[in-house]
Amino acid sequence: MKNVLIDTDVILDFFFDRKPFSEDAAVILSLCENKKLNGFITPVTVSNLYYILRKTAQHQKVIQHLRDLLEIIEISNINKETILQALTSNFTDFEDALQNYSAVNNAETKIIITRNTKDYKTSELSIMTPENYLKSISQ
Repeated sequence: MKNVLIDTDVILDFFFDRKPFSEDAAVILSLCENKKLNGFITPVTVSNLYYILRKTAQHQKVIQHLRDLLEIIEISNINKETILQALTSNFTDFEDALQNYSAVNNAETKIIITRNTKDYKTSELSIMTPENYLKSISQ
């Protein structure tokens, strides 16, 4: 089973039903739920999701959404090494650098799924949109 890091934007597409992106996001999460894909997010994503979702829903509802997500998604570590790599990287977006190096340091993760591919151009990993990822596995 492939390990992939799922970027925050993909999870937000799902939670906010942002058409047309939410459909591919739902399929990605369904693959995780059905144990056909080992999906990871970072602690940064969890924090960002809480902050953004809390603007539109009550605390308890947001907490339940996050708990439900964590039933099907794993957490990729961010430690001191990850942060130092991000701080000294060529990434222009620090959050994306953290996501990237969290995935890099999880040796079995080779793919980041994001709609924000331009910010990952210096990554050594394969960077794919949800749409492209789904096309690649259906071939």
